[in-house]
Amino acid sequence: QVHLVESGGGLVQAGASLRLSCAASGRSLSARRMGWFRQAPGKERELVAEVRWTVGTTIAESVKGRFTISGVYDKNTVYLQMNSLKPEDTAVYYCAASAQLGGTYDYWGQGTQVTVSS
Repeated sequence: QVHLVESGGGLVQAGASLRLSCAASGRSLSARRMGWFRQAPGKERELVAEVRWTVGTTIAESVKGRFTISGVYDKNTVYLQMNSLKPEDTAVYYCAASAQLGGTYDYWGQGTQVTVSS
């Protein structure tokens, strides 16, 4: 069993920064892709950013220029640096991992709340 554990969420004011971390534990996982999704109340879960090791990164237009994804491939660890946070960034942020470069994600974290006050 693979477990993804997120950390770093919290309550901040608009304009502040947060860094989310996600690490995989449990059964050995050679993740070829890791990503961050978010889900705001009443909205569908959306992709925020993902890194496909050896291929590159994808950043949602809504956060481009403010958020950065990075990680350590051989440690199945991924980070989301969030700068210039806005109230509309408020959501539960989920980490995900997959052994495949495409398709649906295989593993999900429990989520971490990010709340941005105006």
